Amino acid sequence: MELGIEEIPHFIERAGWIAPLLFIFLHLIRPLFFVPVMVICIIGGYLFGVVYGTIYSVIGLSLMSFIFYRLVESFPAIRQKVTKLKTKLFKDRMLTLGQVMILRMMPFVHFHLLSLYLMEMTGSFRDYMKYSVGGVILPSLLYTSFGRAITDMPPLISLISFLCLMAVFYYLGQRGTVSYKWDKFFPSRQAS
Repeated sequence: MELGIEEIPHFIERAGWIAPLLFIFLHLIRPLFFVPVMVICIIGGYLFGVVYGTIYSVIGLSLMSFIFYRLVESFPAIRQKVTKLKTKLFKDRMLTLGQVMILRMMPFVHFHLLSLYLMEMTGSFRDYMKYSVGGVILPSLLYTSFGRAITDMPPLISLISFLCLMAVFYYLGQRGTVSYKWDKFFPSRQAS
């Protein structure tokens, strides 16, 4: 088993330019197999290193966001299914753009559900893609770095690091939002 795992990086090196294309394609077919984004990004860090793994993950996730937008616009049944999931999980809760970006970093949060939130928040395809691409950079970097670090750590340390990372994300997800009134910071001017 260990011999097979050690051969994977050598296979990637021999594959040349086709390996990144296959990895990006893996991002595109990931939803069909219900594989979390985090897992694919960790694999990218293991196979390609931090820099190239992050670049390939950002490209793959950006293409996935593009495809999702086009599918939802073309097939209303897909939009209804994701909206039904949104209602089931988040009920009537409205998320801010910052919350969506933080949730993108959380493992096991439905990627397309957050894409639906972005679609509803933005007014155009251009804005949607801008925020989608911006929203996948940090999670891609984070998980790809973790995937690279895993290869250098003993298994027990890797597991402890992973659990600590999950605890931090759980804490960030549990924090509530605070709303401030506009008048608190910018008092209205009274006519003299």
